[in-house]
Amino acid sequence: MPSVFTTRRNGASLAPYDSLNLAQHVGDDAKTVATNRRLLSMITGPVQFMNQVHGDEVIEIKAIGDDPTCDALITCEPGIALAVMVADCIPLLLSSSTVVGAVHVGRRGLMNSVALKAVQAMRELGADRIHAQLGASICGRCYEVPQELADEVIAKHPAASSLTNNLTPALDLPKALIADLVANGLSYEASPICTLENDDYFSYRRHNITGRNAGVVWL
Repeated sequence: MPSVFTTRRNGASLAPYDSLNLAQHVGDDAKTVATNRRLLSMITGPVQFMNQVHGDEVIEIKAIGDDPTCDALITCEPGIALAVMVADCIPLLLSSSTVVGAVHVGRRGLMNSVALKAVQAMRELGADRIHAQLGASICGRCYEVPQELADEVIAKHPAASSLTNNLTPALDLPKALIADLVANGLSYEASPICTLENDDYFSYRRHNITGRNAGVVWL
């Protein structure tokens, strides 16, 4: 299925949102964000965004409308592109011949299994042979966390175990997500790019006040 992952380049926003910020909730000028979204839709067609809250709700989209509050979108409708916005979390795109999905997977999303819930919802709509694409996100070396938090996540997702370059506790969310997806029968491809290390991408950990990248998929 066609898909695209955006960088922060070639948009209209000014610093600190420069320049292809696609989020309306980060303090950027609303008209400028609308311009950036129009630039994206020239590639993807009409795009459905969502109001992401680090939850586990999956919503099926049958027509473009207001942004629903959820962390996963799925659709069977050709001509509707689904977008997930990130600035260190994993933009996960799911595709099959008849159903596609866009999922926001951060630490809380990994723990509440939002990706697997989206996979199950797609299968209930008839999806077979689902392929996953993981866009650029913060890497296991850079996602430093307190030991107690690391222990909590690793207890449920052993593959998340990681250390920073200074040998302090860290979490490798992409590795843990891939383990979940493979265990559930999905094929996958994953970007090697770390958003914190690469200035072509927005990173909340690097700049705090910043824009959002997007992953977009459509039938």
